[in-house]
Amino acid sequence: MLDEIHSQRQDVFKLIYKKMSYLNPALRRIADYILANPAECKNITTKELAAACQVAESSITRFVREIGLGSYQELKLGIAESLTLSDAKGAAAEDKYVYEDISRYDDTDIILDKILHRNVTSLIETRRLLNVEQLERAAQAIERADTIVFSSMGSSNAAAMSGVIRFTRAGKKCLFFHDQSSQLMTAAIIGQRDLMIGISNSGRSKTVVESLRIAKAKGAVTIGITSYEDSPLVKYSDIPLFTSTKSTGKESALYWESSTSKTAQILVLDALYACYAAKHFDETIEYLGETFNVLKNSREK
Repeated sequence: MLDEIHSQRQDVFKLIYKKMSYLNPALRRIADYILANPAECKNITTKELAAACQVAESSITRFVREIGLGSYQELKLGIAESLTLSDAKGAAAEDKYVYEDISRYDDTDIILDKILHRNVTSLIETRRLLNVEQLERAAQAIERADTIVFSSMGSSNAAAMSGVIRFTRAGKKCLFFHDQSSQLMTAAIIGQRDLMIGISNSGRSKTVVESLRIAKAKGAVTIGITSYEDSPLVKYSDIPLFTSTKSTGKESALYWESSTSKTAQILVLDALYACYAAKHFDETIEYLGETFNVLKNSREK
């Protein structure tokens, strides 16, 4: 019965999530602010919300219409009802999530909307954080490298494997070992003309940080992909590249990692690949053709 009531009273947040991807930037800022600060938003005026979101007050009225509500008061009442129910659940049932802010009460429709919103937001924020000069420096380092060595652990391995495939198909020699010991040993024998790319959302994965430290001491160029400017990974990165830290908070998942971090990491590696390939266009086209020819027979006809 409690689950049913909760689902009914989550309609306001469900409406917001369903419209998120279709809102213009100003209205999306309003949606983000409400979802991040629901307790505050149940009491503030349209003028105060507009100031907090840095939009015109008329944008608040437009936002209310866009999500299908009749008035700003109706929006505040819906938020208050959801928060009241959350309080009613009491301390006995701590909110837990299996993917960012996906809870046991979400239906398939809102799950899809939430996942889309989190990933799209992560990509947009990562684009904003990426420094073009640093990206160009990284592309030049890839150009000069004899071998590109990747170091990552956990979910960041998906980004590392994507990078290996991208750059191998562009004609660059790549190495990546899933085993921690192999990553450290590879760092120990790396050459000055090689490049190591370390990937860690937190920037604190011991194996990745140590691999970059060793590679840097050996004279290799190091690139670090992380979300945290003050992380140990940045200390040993000649060229740090930053992804978005967008998340719903420390308690938003049970796995001590951002569920959307790998999406942003793959974006950074795709951008690096595209920058390199654009400068070596004809050569890359040739390598793409050669690698396709050896792979095409491996597919079912």
